[in-house]
Amino acid sequence: MRIIFAGTPAFAQRALSALHQAGHDIVLVFTQPDRPAGRGMKPQASAVKQWALDHLLHISQPRSLRLDGRFASDAQQAQQLIAQANADVMVVAAYGLILPLWVLQSMPMGCLNIHASLLPRWRGAAPIHRAIEAGDTQTGICIMQMDEGLDTGAVLLQRTHPIGPDTTTHQLHDELAQLGAQCMVDVLSDFKSHTPVTQRVEGVTYAKKIEKQEAILDWSQPAQVLARRLRSFDPFPGGVTYFKNEALKIWSATAHSNELQSSLPGTVLHVSSDGIDVACAQGVLKITSLQRAGGKRLNAAQFIQGFDGLVGAVLHKTPQY
Repeated sequence: MRIIFAGTPAFAQRALSALHQAGHDIVLVFTQPDRPAGRGMKPQASAVKQWALDHLLHISQPRSLRLDGRFASDAQQAQQLIAQANADVMVVAAYGLILPLWVLQSMPMGCLNIHASLLPRWRGAAPIHRAIEAGDTQTGICIMQMDEGLDTGAVLLQRTHPIGPDTTTHQLHDELAQLGAQCMVDVLSDFKSHTPVTQRVEGVTYAKKIEKQEAILDWSQPAQVLARRLRSFDPFPGGVTYFKNEALKIWSATAHSNELQSSLPGTVLHVSSDGIDVACAQGVLKITSLQRAGGKRLNAAQFIQGFDGLVGAVLHKTPQY
């Protein structure tokens, strides 16, 4: 099958590789423009672009696909490339650009999207993070026939996947990337046997993009909520709290019930090699992995060796001078 692939990060690269290994002809790859990254902030190719370069595939990096937008010339060039590619289908995975109607209508078999949730739950940009943050015990992959809505298209294939009590976004991302790649290969291997199923009207939720400011920990929330948030924000953006005027990055923690605890939320109750216990509105959060600004990620035992004055201190959402 002749495929145009549109994707950007590692999640998408896994699908591109699987389609290539399955014997499909990848005639064109769309990926986002190179972005500054790393300490030197030098432009870096996306995971999809790097893989496509290594396999000598034709690559296009339009800034937009809107024919009437600011980068109309990019869209016009993309339109020409799509017409010349003579593809059967476009496969989309975490591309990051909106596909206008002209793109959706340009493929004989349409545009198929790999979405990392059980639609209609968690439509939008961050379904993996939000599922963990909400305490969901399962998620999955949907292969969706794209339309003009936000993840509203009919579903061709859905497979569930468990979310463990300690699962982080980093772990779940890799698991769903593998599952999503296999699901797309399965759909394209026997496309006609997969009947599109319209999404339910009930049960719709939206997974808004993760913002950096969400990292600030609010100790007036229950410990269980904060523990889930930390798992959902690993590897980005992590959790942030302030000891006096110093920012501490919190990476992992476990929630514990303690009905006898009545300290001010944010108070450090106990410190040991097992963790740093912090009072919450409900329960106690035991921090097990954290780092200082400019430092390395350490477990609690390593961290407390060079850090004094924690017990009895109150952690805050903002610096305290």
